[in-house]
Amino acid sequence: EFNKAVTLAKDAFQEWKSFPLPQRQRIMLQLQQSIRDNTDDLAYLISLENGKTLTDARGDVFRGLEVVESACWMAPNMMGDSLPGLSKDIDCVSYREPLGVTVGIAPFNFPAMIPLWMFPLAVPAGNSMILKPSEKTPGATMLLVQLAMECGIPDGVLQVVHGGKPLVEKICCHPDIHAVSFVGSNAAGEYIYNEGNRHGKRVQANLGAKNHAVILEDANR
Repeated sequence: EFNKAVTLAKDAFQEWKSFPLPQRQRIMLQLQQSIRDNTDDLAYLISLENGKTLTDARGDVFRGLEVVESACWMAPNMMGDSLPGLSKDIDCVSYREPLGVTVGIAPFNFPAMIPLWMFPLAVPAGNSMILKPSEKTPGATMLLVQLAMECGIPDGVLQVVHGGKPLVEKICCHPDIHAVSFVGSNAAGEYIYNEGNRHGKRVQANLGAKNHAVILEDANR
């Protein structure tokens, strides 16, 4: 199933990368409204699987929604550069182009926010993406991908696969995957970073972050 998903993503990418950028942005505009309309359903799934209160779960959705709103104006992030007169009779022009098949690996603790950090940026940039949510909390990701497809993302451009470490190992070594984005624990992140790089992939690994604070002597505790 995983190999089939990668093949579908690779084939879908060939057509998706040629979609006009404003058309890809327009899908994100529709998606942000769809997420607003379905916030309660997403929050229910998060609360059911993760245990958050509904209020906290709605906040999980909203923080991801902010990224979708940013993705509605993808064009400036896709601009290249030009430098005339680099040398005699030579001008330099650069273009930003999509990579191809990408993967997002999300943790259990933010089932909506972190997938929404990933595919709303990778997909309108012209990539195809396969999401692997935590096997403990997959429901919100499943609904988000369903909503995205209803908004116009073509078949194969955005998919979901399920599994644990054996699937992650396949992701890290599959030759048709060009980039991996990960958020989660230190041990898993270090493995994905090292294995992904060893197989020539771009890896973005956000490991077990902590929110540190210094309480000054005059603070009202």
